[in-house]
Amino acid sequence: MAKYFSAKRQKYRDIMANARDYATWRDAALELDYLEGHVEWKESYVSPLYNYELIYNRLMELRTAHQRHDNMTLIRSLREGLHHDLGNMGNPQLYQISHVGTKHLIEEYVNQVCESIDYVCREDLPELPAKQKLDFFKDTLLSFGRPALLLSGGASLGLFHLGVVKALWERGLLPQVITGSSVGSIMAAMLGATTDDEIPEMLDPNKHNLKAWRWMGFMNGLMGKGFMDITQLESVLRSNVGEYTFLEAYQRTGRSINITVSPTHHHQKARLLSGYTSPYLLMWSAALASSAVPGIFPPVMLMKKDQHDNAIPYMPTLRWVDGSVVSDLPVERLMHLYDVNFTIVSQTNPHIVPFLNTRPSNVKNSLLGLPARALKAEVRFHGAALFNNLRKMTDVEILRQSFGQAYTILAQRYHGDMTIAPTYTFWHYRRMLSNPTPDMVERLMLEGERATWPKIAMIRSHSKISQALEKAVRVLKQRLQGKKPELRVINR
Repeated sequence: MAKYFSAKRQKYRDIMANARDYATWRDAALELDYLEGHVEWKESYVSPLYNYELIYNRLMELRTAHQRHDNMTLIRSLREGLHHDLGNMGNPQLYQISHVGTKHLIEEYVNQVCESIDYVCREDLPELPAKQKLDFFKDTLLSFGRPALLLSGGASLGLFHLGVVKALWERGLLPQVITGSSVGSIMAAMLGATTDDEIPEMLDPNKHNLKAWRWMGFMNGLMGKGFMDITQLESVLRSNVGEYTFLEAYQRTGRSINITVSPTHHHQKARLLSGYTSPYLLMWSAALASSAVPGIFPPVMLMKKDQHDNAIPYMPTLRWVDGSVVSDLPVERLMHLYDVNFTIVSQTNPHIVPFLNTRPSNVKNSLLGLPARALKAEVRFHGAALFNNLRKMTDVEILRQSFGQAYTILAQRYHGDMTIAPTYTFWHYRRMLSNPTPDMVERLMLEGERATWPKIAMIRSHSKISQALEKAVRVLKQRLQGKKPELRVINR
């Protein structure tokens, strides 16, 4: 009998590993949860991992007020009782036990909150007139916070990001705030220019011009002109992104796109380009600069639109390069600009992924691994200090840039609250700088989806309430104003 159940468990593990869609993966995961006894764990509210009594009481309060149409109690309960990660319900350990989902109490609570938000938004309530209702949801969203999706660099391997995007979008979990660096900036810019109705076409491997690499010769690279043709990359970007500024893209899709670029001048700092900081900047130009890997492509001058919609230089004396060099994941900047409370990182940098721990940051690590982690932290700290001093001491520009890049690689943080990353093989490294074929795109996208599916439950617990609040603000704004959003890039 034990052999029979072992074979059956292996069968479902194989189905999950080879699934080509979420429904197939989820069905197998549910069967595996049943065989391994996780169903009972999910159905039981009790656990030392979270404050189940607090969440149960909040659930009953909301449910009772909603069912009785006790509008004032419901409104006050939503305003003062909504807190991100209430009762530690986002504890990563709650999402490590079963293969799919978590405690049903958490799922019921999130569903009830979203239903109550929708009810208050949809119904005409004498207790909350329309203008006050909009202010109510703005304030609640500001207090609660929102998730963000961060897409790293990774050259052609960054097509993995499209699979992550697909998995989140199909489950209604794609954040409104999206940032990217290097190849991640290209994916972010494409999302910024793509409406929800157009996303299926964007996710079709056969629909895009992805031939960004064209060799320019060895001597061009040595002379500082880049080994690859920057005009080829620009052509690919403009065909996939269009001629939208950050502001125009937000007005078209409602997505707040952010792109990091790194300076070439030592008196400049890295910048996060967005509808806040650079509303008239052309998105393709920002993505081009963010993708200009030093040595591979030459530095880029940014372009913007003037009041007559003509493309003109933006800070013409400055040049910019790959955003991942200095700021691959600008988490703190996003927190300040958008009240971000949960970061989902899709990390594909080939020099980072092999050393990356994709476990959520607050999962307890074994004491057995403490010496290795301490040694790693020491090497990272002293290595960063060494390269920082070397870059300041040398006057040779190529050495200064090399030491500077080594310093920023060691000094940066490459993970988020939730980190999604591929498993690289020799196949991946061989294709890192190659023009992707549709088959390569399809493979990398599927890898991105499969890496995301096990994390859906945790992402949902952290994101769904924020998205319900964002939707309420958007609906009420349209109802009151009957026009497109103004310059403000987030709904405050």
